[in-house]
Parts: sequence; C-alpha cells; structure tokens
Amino acid sequence: MPHDHSDHDHPHSLLPPEPALRVKALETILTQKGLVDPVALDEIIDTYENRIGPRNGAHVVARAWSDPGFRAALLEDADAMVSEMGYYGRQGEHMVAVENTDQVHNMVVCTLCSCYPWPLLGIPPGWYKSDAYRARTVREPRKVLAEFGVTLPADTAVRVWDSTAEVRYLVIPQRPAGTEGLDEAALMDLVTRDSMIGCGLAKAP
Repeated sequence: MPHDHSDHDHPHSLLPPEPALRVKALETILTQKGLVDPVALDEIIDTYENRIGPRNGAHVVARAWSDPGFRAALLEDADAMVSEMGYYGRQGEHMVAVENTDQVHNMVVCTLCSCYPWPLLGIPPGWYKSDAYRARTVREPRKVLAEFGVTLPADTAVRVWDSTAEVRYLVIPQRPAGTEGLDEAALMDLVTRDSMIGCGLAKAP
C-alpha cells in the first residue's frame, strides 16, 4: 500500500527552530512515546552540569593553588591525583595538567573532533567543537584569545595542546593577585571553565 512521505510524518517537522525549544519539544515527544524517563533525564543533566562539571575542575585548580605539594604531584601525574579526588572516568582518562605562568599561556584544542575531559569540565561548549575554533586556535591563537577577551603581554608565549583520545589536558590558570587569604572553597569560585581550557583567565576576587 503506498505511503505518503509528507513532512508531517517525521518528528523533526514538529520541532520549533530555536535550539532550546527543539530540545524541549524532542524531550516531550520521546517522553510521550515512553522512550525517555524524565526523572532519569533530569538526573543525567544534573550529573553533568553539577557533579561531573566545571566545579570538579575548579576544585582541582583551587587545591593546586593552595597546596604546593599537590600542585607538583598534579603536574607530574595528573591521572593519579584527579583519581585520588574522585574525578576520573570515561572521557577523563590519560589526563595531563599544564600550568599557565608569566612566561607561557596554555590553550587546549582538539583538531580532529572534540576530545574533552568530561569528568573535570562537564559537557564541552559548542564553540569548542566548532571547525573555526579547531582550525584557528592552531593558526592564530592570540587572535582567538582576543576574541575571548584575553590579551597577553607580547613576551608571554602561547602554547597550544592538541587533545586526543590518548591524552586530555587541564589548564591550571594563574592564581589571581590578592587571593592569599582565601580558602579553597572561595578560590573555586574564581576558576572558570574557559580558564581551564586556556581561553580565559581566572576571575579577580
């Protein structure tokens, strides 16, 4: 029997054009069909936004700022140290920590796809996966940094690290001035996701 393949037969034709609304509409359709449990979906989102997310990486950075022994061990063997803190798992293996200084500013890119340390930084931002970021960061890192609002001194070298499935990077941003009296929890609030990718700086207190 012939079938009319009109646009109305396909779920995507029912979705609004705005990305956020499309996601919500798709969630509603899948829930109505019994394919998605909204409670489980909320749990997954909460996990990646809050428990497996930038706060984990911020905790690692704040501890590195506060504890010279931990900082040295982290730079020597990041896998061991983040595992000790409980921030290890799928997409978080083979970690390497690189430290920003007055002499060197580090940036991370994945030129082939979008390898990213999910257990430490959460879900990768859209721009990290874009062709423009992946290509331009290698060719013109200072221009990319400027577009993120970061202007470095001329004598600060920029080093770009290419993340892969075999090695993922965590940038330890420079500790802001005037934070000597802050505890670890307060320091965590100064660490941004972008600063741990190298596209931003830690916030001033």
